[in-house]
Amino acid sequence: MPELAVTDFPRSRRFYCDVLGWTCSYAREDEGFGYLTLGAAALMIDQIGVGRDFGPLPESYTFGRGLNLQIEVPQVAPLLAALEAEGHPLVLAPEDRWYRRGAEEVGQRQFVAADPDGYLLRFCEPLGTRLV
Repeated sequence: MPELAVTDFPRSRRFYCDVLGWTCSYAREDEGFGYLTLGAAALMIDQIGVGRDFGPLPESYTFGRGLNLQIEVPQVAPLLAALEAEGHPLVLAPEDRWYRRGAEEVGQRQFVAADPDGYLLRFCEPLGTRLV
């Protein structure tokens, strides 16, 4: 599971837990660390400069350039509503996409949003499979 270096642990925790509905399974507040889950997905957030850092660390916004984390959820609609209520912009508007896998296609409804440090989160809802 990924561990994301963040600039402000309380801000990131609020975004993931209060806005997007992740659960903080446990935290070490004094180290700026949290273990977060959303369904079967898990990630860790760790504030830079508090506790132990792993390097090399991001030097400037946006973090995680060229990387997006795909997170499967039962439905994307509640997440979209929560982000809209927060006034949080999307990087990629919701879309239905079908990706070829051998003799079939796998579908997903997806969108991309950036977290407070610019990590790209691609939430997807399975749409099933179909023959090519």
